[in-house]
Amino acid sequence: MLLPADEAGQGRAVVLLHARPTDRTMWKAHLPLLAAGGIRAIALDLPGHGDAAVHNQRKVAPWSDVVDTLDHLGVNRFVLAGNSLGALVALNVAVAAPDRVEGLVLIGYRPHEQPPSARLQMAWDAERTALDAGDVDAAVQAGLEAWTADGASHDAKAHAALMLRSQLEFRLAHGEVPQAEGPLDQDPTALRSLAIPAMIGVGEYDMPDFFKGGEQLARELHAGDPVVIPGGGHLAPLEQPAEFCELLLGFAKRIPLNAPPGVV
Repeated sequence: MLLPADEAGQGRAVVLLHARPTDRTMWKAHLPLLAAGGIRAIALDLPGHGDAAVHNQRKVAPWSDVVDTLDHLGVNRFVLAGNSLGALVALNVAVAAPDRVEGLVLIGYRPHEQPPSARLQMAWDAERTALDAGDVDAAVQAGLEAWTADGASHDAKAHAALMLRSQLEFRLAHGEVPQAEGPLDQDPTALRSLAIPAMIGVGEYDMPDFFKGGEQLARELHAGDPVVIPGGGHLAPLEQPAEFCELLLGFAKRIPLNAPPGVV
């Protein structure tokens, strides 16, 4: 499946992968900032999100779709930047095609097998209760409270609400999009064989689950201490676009061009 894409700029390719309750428009503010920094920034909709509708309940493999779409765009090697679901997809791409991934910037990651905190479970329950009652407004509000920081700007919250509503209405109409087994499901130890430069981050006000998940991932990828994005919640890149782009540009500039593939 070829994924809808927005892009801007020229130079090293940086592929932006959105969080679960959002779509590629979460990167709208980032594209010009990254382009001004000498980057070819590419934002993709993952299957079942935004304009990448999936109606036939087939199992999707977003990691394969990302690679196929980049092939179509003529992109051979790239840095992957992912938030939440986007971070998980980026890791699966890196395991499936390590020779093509120059770097990883992963924000708000939690492995699926990690038990949820009480705060995360409450967020899931609030959304599920609202959707079971057909109350999309309540589900959107639950999502905003869970995934954005209290101090996020009005514009960030309004944008998040639009994306949340679109995703929730799609789920009500078509159900959850089933996922195929990914490379990490097939080999949970595969990350240990990667030698890809990585930066792990978490929003200052995100849930403890993502601090714990980020710390574990940073150890596995030998990425040093996770970076805390001031003022951000789970959707820290959306809430703090300038700060995130500064981190991403600094990271990308530290990676030598034409660096060797990252497998040991």
